[in-house]
Amino acid sequence: MELLSNKVSSNKKLSDKNISNKGLSNKVAIVTGASSGIGYETARLFAQQGAKVVVAARRQHELEQLVDEISDMGGQAKALCGDVTDELLAKELVQMAVQHFGGLDVGFNNAGTLGATGTPSADLALTDWEFTLSHNLTSAFLGAKYQLPAMIQSGGGSIIFTSSFVGHTVGMPQMAAYAASKSGLIGLTQSLAVEYGSMNIRVNALLPGGTDTAMSQSFATTPELVEFVKSIHALKRMALPQEIAQSALYLASDASSFTTGSALLADGGASICKT
Repeated sequence: MELLSNKVSSNKKLSDKNISNKGLSNKVAIVTGASSGIGYETARLFAQQGAKVVVAARRQHELEQLVDEISDMGGQAKALCGDVTDELLAKELVQMAVQHFGGLDVGFNNAGTLGATGTPSADLALTDWEFTLSHNLTSAFLGAKYQLPAMIQSGGGSIIFTSSFVGHTVGMPQMAAYAASKSGLIGLTQSLAVEYGSMNIRVNALLPGGTDTAMSQSFATTPELVEFVKSIHALKRMALPQEIAQSALYLASDASSFTTGSALLADGGASICKT
């Protein structure tokens, strides 16, 4: 289902032609959740900006298409299909980056899930709680666990977690597991930023607002829900995934060289909107 009336004007849409500087030249990046949405657009943008990219997701066909697109643009990419809750995948992604591209500079730990929503918290099954925390929080820790030593070897780097305004600045009913997992990422961000800052490793959380992706469409399943989601943002629309990718690029690049331990809101004003 396409989210109705959620398009910005054509002069605001991001395209290959909008990109001139190569902000990630000679960098190597891992992007998880890359088969669609924010991860897909970020992998493409990182490649356009000069990075060699290792992409991961559960859908092999979509990953292969992404690698082909990056190759057609003149970039370099490798794909590894798997589940981000599997510690072996986290290890193998770093091994692939080092073996094929010589090191690791950026880890965008983006994969996640909404989990069980629409259920009162008192009725939430423990298995649903654990599923959401495993996919959103534990998976990010596993990614960082193996990315950090490789970045130390490379002389530094940037780790990014995809968190959310939900659980940070806004409470949403019947989203307890999602909110807890995304809030936990901010605590993880702060701890790692302090622990590894002296090693030239920056760690930040990116907090998107509602974004026009397959995940959001699984939540906003009616025109009424779509309009509600747009209404909670000051900009009265949802983001395009390309817009969130630009914020990820900022955190990955040297443009954010003195930014670490932050929870960067890219939420269209959802955190401050009361109208």
